[in-house]
Amino acid sequence: MTKRVLIIGGTRNMGYYLSQRLAGSGCDLTLLNRGITKDDLPRSIHRLHADRTDHKQMQRALLAKSFDVVVDFVLYRGDEARTVIELFRDNVDHYIFLSTGQVYLVREGLQRPFREDDYAGPLIPAPKENSYAYEEWTYGVEKRDVEDQLTAAWSGSLFPCTILRLPMVNSARDPYHRLLNYYVRLRDGGPILVPERPNYALNHVYALDVVDLIMQLIDTGQGKGRAYNIAQDERVTHAEFLSILGEIMGTEARSITAKRSELVAGGFMPDCSPFSERWMSDLDNSRSKAELGLSYTPLPDYLSEIVAYFDSQPIAPPLTYSRRQAELNFAERQAAQPRI
Repeated sequence: MTKRVLIIGGTRNMGYYLSQRLAGSGCDLTLLNRGITKDDLPRSIHRLHADRTDHKQMQRALLAKSFDVVVDFVLYRGDEARTVIELFRDNVDHYIFLSTGQVYLVREGLQRPFREDDYAGPLIPAPKENSYAYEEWTYGVEKRDVEDQLTAAWSGSLFPCTILRLPMVNSARDPYHRLLNYYVRLRDGGPILVPERPNYALNHVYALDVVDLIMQLIDTGQGKGRAYNIAQDERVTHAEFLSILGEIMGTEARSITAKRSELVAGGFMPDCSPFSERWMSDLDNSRSKAELGLSYTPLPDYLSEIVAYFDSQPIAPPLTYSRRQAELNFAERQAAQPRI
């Protein structure tokens, strides 16, 4: 039987790859989004347009429609979750929600890597408003609100949801150009500026591994009422990551450390070293392996695939790369300072 699948989002990064896969599999695929982002997805895909923050627009767009599976890439707030639960409560067999490892970063007293059982507990106080930390804290807290709404709907009425908690997602289509920022800097032969702290282990996930998992869930219906950490096996230092990436690119990966405050003041962060941010999750993926039988693409393998994509076509550097000469000048001054 042909499955009817709705993707909310679906034109960027993971959603784009999933849309391509589902369209090629013969399923009856519909995308719901604002219709702002242009794409080259197959014309056979049905299109619905609505601002998902507007309850009435969502009602009108989904009136008298039902789906076997809904995959939601762009659900960020509790009130939007209530709309989802109301609209899909009786007309979907499986609702798959893409959450974030940031739900753990707003918890008090956790040790890395985070496990699913670490979710419940007290939250850290809100940082100062109008700060970067406050924005990141708010993101994690609001994603928790979404999860809490969905979990309550499962407990109360068996709303058939699966929650996937993701760390940083790496792909050639990353709209934030995080790997591309490293790629262009390593390609020019200059050093990477890296803040001294924090030096968290990097634990990310490959976009196509997430797509493979979602395809599995669509096919099998596994995971209803459960939350899963979805992350690569490797936990590497930033230096180890640069070494792997440099070896793949056939270049020496050099880095120069400096105080974060100086890099921020120079306008270099976060683009000079996107994986050195404070709000970086670190997820234990054991449950996904035990219950879903997942295996993950090794880090060097998927980095090789992304580098091959970058190498295969002309790609414009990120806009922030225009300050690269200022970075190099700073790196030269930093290297000349005496070490105590």
